[in-house]
Amino acid sequence: MDRMTKQDELVFLPLGGSGEIGMNFNAYGFGPENDRQWIIVDCGVLFGREGNTPGVDLIMPDIRYLVERRENVLAIIATHAHEDHIGAIAPLWPSLRCPIYATPFTARLITGKLDEAGLTSKVHVHEVPVGGKLKLGPFEVDFISITHSILEPNLLAIRTPLGVVAHTGDWKIDPDPMLGEATDVEALEKLGNEGVLALVCDSTNALVSGSSGSEAKVRETLTELIGTLKGRVAVTGFASNVARLDTVARAAKAHGRRVALVGRSMQKMVSAARETGYLKDFPTILDETEVADMPAHKVLYLCTGSQGEPRAALARIAHGSHPHVSLSEGDTVIFSSRVIPGNELAIAEIQNQLAGRGIALLTADDHDVHVSGHPCRGELAQMYRWIRPKLALPVHGEMRHQVSHAKLARELQVPQAMVPENGQMFRLAPGRPELIDEVPSGRIHMDGRILVAEGEGLAKDRRAMAFGGLLVVALVVDHKGRIAAPPVVLGEGMPEPVEEAVLKAVEATIDGNRKSDIDDLTENVRRAARRAAHDAWGKKPITRVLVSEL
Repeated sequence: MDRMTKQDELVFLPLGGSGEIGMNFNAYGFGPENDRQWIIVDCGVLFGREGNTPGVDLIMPDIRYLVERRENVLAIIATHAHEDHIGAIAPLWPSLRCPIYATPFTARLITGKLDEAGLTSKVHVHEVPVGGKLKLGPFEVDFISITHSILEPNLLAIRTPLGVVAHTGDWKIDPDPMLGEATDVEALEKLGNEGVLALVCDSTNALVSGSSGSEAKVRETLTELIGTLKGRVAVTGFASNVARLDTVARAAKAHGRRVALVGRSMQKMVSAARETGYLKDFPTILDETEVADMPAHKVLYLCTGSQGEPRAALARIAHGSHPHVSLSEGDTVIFSSRVIPGNELAIAEIQNQLAGRGIALLTADDHDVHVSGHPCRGELAQMYRWIRPKLALPVHGEMRHQVSHAKLARELQVPQAMVPENGQMFRLAPGRPELIDEVPSGRIHMDGRILVAEGEGLAKDRRAMAFGGLLVVALVVDHKGRIAAPPVVLGEGMPEPVEEAVLKAVEATIDGNRKSDIDDLTENVRRAARRAAHDAWGKKPITRVLVSEL
């Protein structure tokens, strides 16, 4: 371990994933205040929603504070391969330009993302063995195997001259995970005996009592359930849950069905798993075109789209627009997934379309076809018994989850519990942790191929246009600023009578205009047009006035 000075501090800085589920981005700094060295744990995204951020594909943390200090950023370390933990690496890496470390399966998926972004020649992803460790400046990091709903999740034991921090990433306690490593209880207990300064821990299910359940039970249920079905079967779930894909494929084989993967992310996950040594006994996969003419009782589709994503495979199947896959009366769709908050309406729409065509729907509401990948209160309590930290720092959850988690930690006799918010910097001093600073934070939107700061108006304008349409008034003036042609009004997304009312108002404004100032005329016309639209329709469209000068 590096020697330290009296000025050295260990600090924790979340820039994403606190006060929200997703977009995880946490940083640890060590050193004097004016010259800290940093490691970043996870670099994830949120997905845009048309109702709130129309046209925005991805939402990422604003990391300007660390970009300004990038010479001292030693690495990005990924705990596991979910999008809300690695999805922002490719877009944000050019601003940081630091090494990346991950275990093999996660590294394979990160490399694929960097390749798609054209960055593989500029950045190397360093593979850390499962259960491995690495040294980065004043930090020594051990990767401890835990269980989650994806391969190779890791708890990071981050050792510094001022103490050890345990950073869980996403986790649960699954005694029988079906694929990949089980929780390394021995390593966790050893860590607790060593003495842990702080536990930075997943809060997603902090309001849920008991435990999250095991993949073994899901395998048992799906195998039995699929054996009772007669027509075509489509199973949709999270593509990243490779153990679940393996379960479904094995259940299909047990009942004489052939499996086709439908959706790009399903194919990518299976490919990455195979390349890193998993799924060695995975049944042979057929192309979706190969099973199209097979008897219905011989077919099982593994589909993307469990969250109602409009461009995913299941949405196209439900709409009847998929080029190769169709379902009809007598077929069944199994939703082997949970409903992520905010996706309820999109999922219900797809389920209604499927049900309207006589397709049976089976979900986690009526069958044990899904278990959560996050710890419930019983599992949280067990982790605290293993780790025995001096400080609890609940992250990865909305504020209500974090507050409940902190309360539970106090009930478990953890000496201190603090609820972080994005942008808050905490000094993790032994015996006296405290909030010491607040740094710039926020969100960055991936709008098509462009990164823009939240609040730059693009999403706001799109929301306004979705509600009230777009109104354009075109004016032609001569060199003296006089109207040289009749005005033209163009409306998008509004009834025709509104355009007629706006045209009359614009003409009246022009007739009453006695000034030749173009700017005054333009603003008067804009206001008159918007007011007329509101009077005629009750809505205020986005209004633009275009002036052409002869």
